[in-house]
Amino acid sequence: MENAVFQKLETIEKRFHELGEELSNPKTLGNSEDFKKLSKERSGYAETVEVFGQYKKVLADIASNQELLLEKDKEMQTLAKAELEMLGPIKIELEKKLEILLLPKDPNDEKNILLEIRAGTGGDEASLFASDLFRMYSKYAESQGWKIEVLNTSWTGVGGLKEIILMISGIRVYSQLKYESGVHRVQRVPKTEAQGRIHTSAVTVAVLPEADEVEVNIKPEDIKIDVFRSSGPGGQSVNTTDSAVRITHIPSGAVVSCQDEKSQHKNKAKALKILRARLYDLEQQKQEKERSEHRKSQIGTGDRSEKIRTYNFPQSRVTDHRIGLTLHSLQNILEGHLEELIPPLQNHFQKLKLET
Repeated sequence: MENAVFQKLETIEKRFHELGEELSNPKTLGNSEDFKKLSKERSGYAETVEVFGQYKKVLADIASNQELLLEKDKEMQTLAKAELEMLGPIKIELEKKLEILLLPKDPNDEKNILLEIRAGTGGDEASLFASDLFRMYSKYAESQGWKIEVLNTSWTGVGGLKEIILMISGIRVYSQLKYESGVHRVQRVPKTEAQGRIHTSAVTVAVLPEADEVEVNIKPEDIKIDVFRSSGPGGQSVNTTDSAVRITHIPSGAVVSCQDEKSQHKNKAKALKILRARLYDLEQQKQEKERSEHRKSQIGTGDRSEKIRTYNFPQSRVTDHRIGLTLHSLQNILEGHLEELIPPLQNHFQKLKLET
């Protein structure tokens, strides 16, 4: 490892311990805003400091075993040689980890997300699979201890979802789910198919980092608000008052509707939350596009039109096309066990960043 990199890691370690002392200071404990800010900064260094500690221990073990090689005792030399053979690959692996941990952080990684799931091609079958994906992500969120809030839903007559928008809140939600954006394709025999033929349908997933009012300032004169009566499956009215809200953002043309709440005020608040996230995402994509013109490829763009994954029911197979990963555990994944998919995706895109 280069000396400059080692010094950078020592600086991070020093800052980590300083923050620990600041957090135990009565002044900091009495100021919730400062405590929150410093806690967040410290938690951002925690993994790097832990891996750096492991790395320094390995370096110390290598040094002590190299000294033992100079001993006259042949048995000691043999043991030291065996230890060094074992420690060498560990040292290389820890250096790779630290290299990744020192990459510039995605500023959105710590954010909560808006998860939008929409039925695409495939009619009723696509809407039913959209429901399956909603259940899959809900179960994964539950396993991570995250909180889910449904912001808006649109159901079909067969019990499927035309669209659902969720707010998922918790620790590092965006960092875990940001690579789920894209087209999810399903291949299976629909329940309504008498001939037993396999149909291919598609569902689009969008993962948007939550944006607050400071990051996206929506001017009152830039939006048009319409109210209407909310409806359920098949278009029947489920409310006797005009509680549903539609907000049109005039400069961008973005339109958001919310009707799940009985209160017009609550629907408006949810619609504004969705609109802020979409406008923030549009700005991020614009910036990413501008940056990508100076690079050979775009890293982790989350292009909504990209087919990212296929769920094949007859063969119980899930394939992620971006990394060429195929798993024969479809039911397990649909039950929310995404730990088989998410870490390989994170590793893949981290390696791509190292190469650029």
